[in-house]
Amino acid sequence: MTYESAAAFAQTSGLLYFVGMFAAVALYAFWPRNRARFEAAAHLPLTED
Repeated sequence: MTYESAAAFAQTSGLLYFVGMFAAVALYAFWPRNRARFEAAAHLPLTED
C-alpha cells in the first residue's frame, strides 16, 4: 500500500464518516417527535424564575 492510496482511503472514509454524522444530527434535529423539546428549550431564556 502506497502513501497515495492510504491517503485516498483515509480521505474517503473520513468524508463518509462526517457526512453520516451530519445526516444523523440533522435527522435528530428535524425529527417530529423532538419538536416539543426544542420548542421548550427555545423559550427557556424568556421565562422568569
